Amino acid sequence: MLPSAEALPDVLLDLAVPHEDINDLLALRGRLAQDPEARWLLDRSVAGTVRDMGKPGAGPKYAALPVELGSLGAYFYVYVFVATLPYVRAYHRSRGIPDDVSRHTLADLGRHIAVHRRARGGPGLLHPSWNSLHFRGELYQLGRLQFQRAVLGERMGGAVAAAGHSASRGDLCLNLHITDFRGPLSPEACDRSMWLAGEFFARHFPEERYETAVCHSWLLDPQLKRYLPADSNIVRFQERFRLADGYEREPDDIAPVTFVFGDGDLPVAELPRRTRVERAVGDHLRAGGHWYGGHGWFPL
Repeated sequence: MLPSAEALPDVLLDLAVPHEDINDLLALRGRLAQDPEARWLLDRSVAGTVRDMGKPGAGPKYAALPVELGSLGAYFYVYVFVATLPYVRAYHRSRGIPDDVSRHTLADLGRHIAVHRRARGGPGLLHPSWNSLHFRGELYQLGRLQFQRAVLGERMGGAVAAAGHSASRGDLCLNLHITDFRGPLSPEACDRSMWLAGEFFARHFPEERYETAVCHSWLLDPQLKRYLPADSNIVRFQERFRLADGYEREPDDIAPVTFVFGDGDLPVAELPRRTRVERAVGDHLRAGGHWYGGHGWFPL
């Protein structure tokens, strides 16, 4: 159930929804309440989100919305997560998760609305299924990094087992994610996040055993070392991980352009060269190269 029109602004502010979106979300709330089909889809989406709350990998598959919905379609999944909020907060409380961790984690919804506006020039969420991880108790913001409670898949599980690690396919792992709009990815910030994660999961998920951290990101592409100094934050982040074999090397040029410049559709020839990372990403592509997703792990 959605909050009342009077309560909704405070809820949106707690979720870090940008101020410029709040009036539109308030205005569209009435339209949503009066549309039986939209309300049916809202109820169905909320039920799918909260089903198996806290179980890694059991999240919903959200329906693609028709363009005819216009602004209501753009904001629809924001309403889904607002309606899911009481369920995930109750789950957090049942686990004894501190209120500040809960708030910082769920406030990532507002960040993703800002990411969408930067990339597309308007309201919406680029990947609603990603935000479901936060609202299902699977992912937590702990300092600079996010930590997703996940399970080792066939390729990563095989890679860590082949390296002699005690974990293997099907075992629990922590999947690390790097957010933007949170400042430098400094070694000190990453060390603090890892320390926080060790304390957090031991205290709030004591029945779960985490022996492996993994990361799947273009930031682990070894080619970055050709452009960045050894003491750069990105290279030092890479050095934490062992790269896993068994993954197909498919070019992924859109991801670095999206994360560095905000819009994956920007013409390569026009990419700015203001920072070392911008020069690395753009110059590599302009020289005819490609970027690839990296898949790394390290033991905990």
